[in-house]
Amino acid sequence: MDDPLKRLLEAEARAQGIIEAASAERQRLLDDALAASREAETRFEAGRAELRAPFMKEAASRADQAVAELARKYEERQRGLRDMASRHEQEAVDAALNLLLDPAH
Repeated sequence: MDDPLKRLLEAEARAQGIIEAASAERQRLLDDALAASREAETRFEAGRAELRAPFMKEAASRADQAVAELARKYEERQRGLRDMASRHEQEAVDAALNLLLDPAH
C-alpha cells in the first residue's frame, strides 16, 4: 500500500508542477500580449498625426480657396457699390445744381 500511495503523491506533485508551469506560461503570454497592445497603441498615437496630415492640408487648402473667393466677391461688391455711389453722387450734384439754377423747376 505504501508504494501506490507514494506513486500517487509523486503524480500529484508532478501534476502540481505542470499546473504551476502552465499558470506561469499563461501569465507570460498575457504579459506579452499586454505589452504588444501597449506598443501598438503607442505606434498608433504617434502615427495619428501622420494620418491626419493629408486631411488637414486639404482642409487648409479648401479654407484658403474659400477665403480667396469671399475676398474676390467682397472686392467686386465694393467696386459695384463705389460705382453706384459715384453715379448717384453725380445725379445728386446735377439735381442740386438744377434747383439752384432754376428754382421754379
